[in-house]
Amino acid sequence: MQANPVPANARQANRVALRARIALRSAQSGIALVLALWMTVLLTLLASGFAFSMRSEALAARNAVSLAQARAIANGAVERTAYELMRPRVTDAWTFDGQVHRWSEGNTRIVVTAVDEAAKIDINSAPDALLKNLLIVVGGLEEPAAGALVDAIADWRDPDELRRPNGAELPEYRAANSKYAPANAPFETIGEAARVLGMTPAIFQKIAGVITVYSRQPGVNSATAERAVLLALPHATAESVDAFLELRAQALENKLPVPAFPPAQAFGSGPVPVWRIHAEATMPDGVSFVREAVLRPSPDAQRPLIALAWLEPPRSAAAPTLNSSSSDGRHR
Repeated sequence: MQANPVPANARQANRVALRARIALRSAQSGIALVLALWMTVLLTLLASGFAFSMRSEALAARNAVSLAQARAIANGAVERTAYELMRPRVTDAWTFDGQVHRWSEGNTRIVVTAVDEAAKIDINSAPDALLKNLLIVVGGLEEPAAGALVDAIADWRDPDELRRPNGAELPEYRAANSKYAPANAPFETIGEAARVLGMTPAIFQKIAGVITVYSRQPGVNSATAERAVLLALPHATAESVDAFLELRAQALENKLPVPAFPPAQAFGSGPVPVWRIHAEATMPDGVSFVREAVLRPSPDAQRPLIALAWLEPPRSAAAPTLNSSSSDGRHR
């Protein structure tokens, strides 16, 4: 007896169901493959991020160690320079004339300069004419604005409440809604000058590098002053300053007395026993640290040096240089 044949439509349905099962299995396999690929990518990203983070932390730790070493070496270079400056004046003795001293501690390169603080203009002691010319030549002000700012500077540092013609005392600061009033006392830091009424951040930034509160001199020492300071002297010109700087460099190179600078005669000062030392230490990996200190010798044997300022200027801040020296720190 023969079995009933499967109807054609049933066979067709079976084939469709089989193809559907095959397609479903293929789709499931594809989804699993995509998920596996995504998991692989995610794990790779996590591993890369972890490796990068660990590398960054290792570099940061290494840089921190190098920076700490550079800081300690720069501080030591300041102390060595102070020691050299305090030694008796013998052959090849260091002087505070701005000449560059270079030497190495291991693989660390050290560059040091030292000048007396009279190389800058003291805003507590400088006469009006010098301050006014400073604000015009270096600060970029017109003459009326420079004169008004000089009056405001004088009103800040003098002990009275009497206002100069174009100056500013307490009522003017209140009228300008200022949060502070004039100190009626000498400036304690150069940063305090930024608070004077009329002193904009742009003006202060231009003059900050050439003013001081530590020399207590009405004039400047032209033998160590930088170009901007010399230009601030009344009656000085760019041509006369550049010619003088060339003569000064030649005199220092040949260990001869520095010639006089005529515009400095009316605003001159000799060297003062206050030194500004600029020391930069550069590690083998390129990490560097700059220490700038203002020091004053003391007759007290227990405290031979008094630090008036202990600063960390940016690395780009150029130290005043008048000449160079050999790698062991001795003059050429």
